Amino acid sequence: MPTELPPTIDPVAARRWARRLLPSSAWLHEEVARRMEERLDLMTLQPKTWVHWEPLRGGMQAHALLQRRYRKSECFMLLEHAEHAQAAIKNVALPWWKPARWQGPVTQTKSPSAPVQMVWANMALHMASDPHAMIARWHALLDTGGFLMFSCLGPDTLRELRQLYSRMDWPAPSHEFTDMHDWGDMLVRAGFADPVMDMERITLTYDTPAALLHELRGLGRNLHVQRFAGLRARAWKKHLEATVHTQLAEESHAGRLALSFEVIYGHAFKPAPRIAMQAQSHVPLEDFKAALKKGKSTLASG
Repeated sequence: MPTELPPTIDPVAARRWARRLLPSSAWLHEEVARRMEERLDLMTLQPKTWVHWEPLRGGMQAHALLQRRYRKSECFMLLEHAEHAQAAIKNVALPWWKPARWQGPVTQTKSPSAPVQMVWANMALHMASDPHAMIARWHALLDTGGFLMFSCLGPDTLRELRQLYSRMDWPAPSHEFTDMHDWGDMLVRAGFADPVMDMERITLTYDTPAALLHELRGLGRNLHVQRFAGLRARAWKKHLEATVHTQLAEESHAGRLALSFEVIYGHAFKPAPRIAMQAQSHVPLEDFKAALKKGKSTLASG
């Protein structure tokens, strides 16, 4: 596993953002999760247990969609911080008098005691200061044959704002986002098999610069190591809003302010571990039989 970290992400700023408790999931995160949930129609495996990675950020409305899809499956919501876990469980808790509260699997905010069949991670990877470690954790959570579903932002995100900042000779408005082919390579190096990556571009428009900046604050923070040092004054904020209004309105339709978001979707499976072979190897008979059985099962289902 490579040890290099994203060169433009400040790890301290990334940890600070991860600790922040948000009042609700961002609209774009919910929309991306809704589109990703539709892709589950292509998956034949019905997970008995699954993990929702950081659902407060990824989308609590999406969590409800996934619960309806997998009504008989047990879900584990994994959140790094205790206050986030408390908020998440309150969000999904049903009133005591509803029969559904006492029927079927329960959603828990803890790590599963056994590997699961699906890990769902929406819009988390592009904000990670150590994405290799995050992908490795997803791999460790999965059972053999289980699959990962994830999404994140790609390098064409905020193209208009990056161009504006460049023209003004300001530091970048955001850290750099990773290309989907690089994510695919990282998945393979982490032990995943058959990664499938694709992307789409979503354009959001806003009436005012204030609305645009408010949307961005809900999506994340600028984690770039060379971002503006310290806080900007109110006068600078007014200057920023005036510049956004002047330059982005000229490039958008009907005078509205437009921002592009490149959304990357990916899924991959956890394969059976390979038997390491040397010049002279001794493989237990039971392991050899299991490998043969796995191969026949794969051929039969192909």
